[in-house]
Amino acid sequence: MSGHKIPKRLTTALVNSLTAGVVPRIGLEHIAVGRRAEVEAILRDMENIAEGGAAFKFITGRYGSGKSFLLQTLRNYAMDREFVVADADLSPERRFVGTKGQGLATYRELMMHLSTRTRPDGGALESILQKWIASIQQEVMIEKSLRPSDPALNVEVEQKIFEITTEMQSLVHGFDFARVLSIYWNGYKLADDHQKQSALRWLRGEFPTKTEAKRELNVGVIIDDENWYEYIKLWAEFVSRIGYKGLLLFIDEAVNLYKISNSIARQSNYEKLLTMFNDTMQGKAENLGIFIGGTPKFVEDERRGLFSYEALRSRLIEGRYANQGYLNYTGPILKLEMLSHEEILILLQRLTQIHGQHFGYSSSLTNEDLISFMQTAVGRLGADQLLTPREVIRDFMDLLHTLHQNPEVSFAQLVGERSVAPAESDPDEVNDFLSEFEL
Repeated sequence: MSGHKIPKRLTTALVNSLTAGVVPRIGLEHIAVGRRAEVEAILRDMENIAEGGAAFKFITGRYGSGKSFLLQTLRNYAMDREFVVADADLSPERRFVGTKGQGLATYRELMMHLSTRTRPDGGALESILQKWIASIQQEVMIEKSLRPSDPALNVEVEQKIFEITTEMQSLVHGFDFARVLSIYWNGYKLADDHQKQSALRWLRGEFPTKTEAKRELNVGVIIDDENWYEYIKLWAEFVSRIGYKGLLLFIDEAVNLYKISNSIARQSNYEKLLTMFNDTMQGKAENLGIFIGGTPKFVEDERRGLFSYEALRSRLIEGRYANQGYLNYTGPILKLEMLSHEEILILLQRLTQIHGQHFGYSSSLTNEDLISFMQTAVGRLGADQLLTPREVIRDFMDLLHTLHQNPEVSFAQLVGERSVAPAESDPDEVNDFLSEFEL
């Protein structure tokens, strides 16, 4: 990476996000280390989804282990491969089901973050529909040798749109979904903004009542807490028919389901997860990938986690051979191991280069300094906690900022002597770590 010039827009996003301890949405490829096997496993899933299959994976790791980073990286890979993607974090207000519309809130969040390669920052719903109509217009003009002003063009385009929407009508809720797509086309054709916006509001799940939808669009149903997931399957079907590879959902912070104190509410969310899992495993969903990030406790806790729900536990529990400590990246759970010391060192090297490039200086930090920083972190935190990338990155960005803004201060003054470990750290763990970095 040495000498590779990264655009200022990306270094700004990286420096700001990493300083704040959040995952950047862009530029991730410049700081990605490790995780090759995990990424390759998901890319294989993407190939299957593009062929009409479906996939469902839980990505688990402890806080700060890089779950969110991996989900964001995969989201970017997917857009580059012509998938439509959507991401959402679960929270007390956003679940899979809930008595206060929490399921619909998750659907709305996913629709708000709907993204494509040309619209990577969300809000891609209307551009997807416009691209669809424009590509049909282009196709018809070439096929029928028509000019854009030719009155026959709209008739031919309408016929093509009718063909796609008719095919979708046989799917669950497909009739109403297809009807609203036709209404959007009609608004597009007549330059009727109100009609277009009403169709988009319906597709985003923003109509509060069936009465209002009936009045505005003459459609008798709305997307709600009960049926929102059926519409996700329709979106996957639709985007794959209009030229994309499929639809991928990246849902993080699933630990919020584990935190639901009411056991009936928690179980009903797990039940919905089971439905989604079964659909993707049994071929009831096509061109759809669902990737869910959570902590090991969210999955494995037998009192409140997914394993408390027997139907999920029996599907997710590891087989005999994986239980013997062998790695398996093809199962429904992808467990993130901590990054190795070597990978953390490479990460610190990249952060040093990006920081120097962003602020226009040449860093004087050596590999020995970086190793010294890591050793100090081991001594301070205990080896078990050191290698959560989030902690290391935040501390290291703080160090880089301090050194840059206070040139009179040396690295040694800030970090102190090498290999100093307070008494409460486990000396065996610290020595094991240090032995990897004898210079």
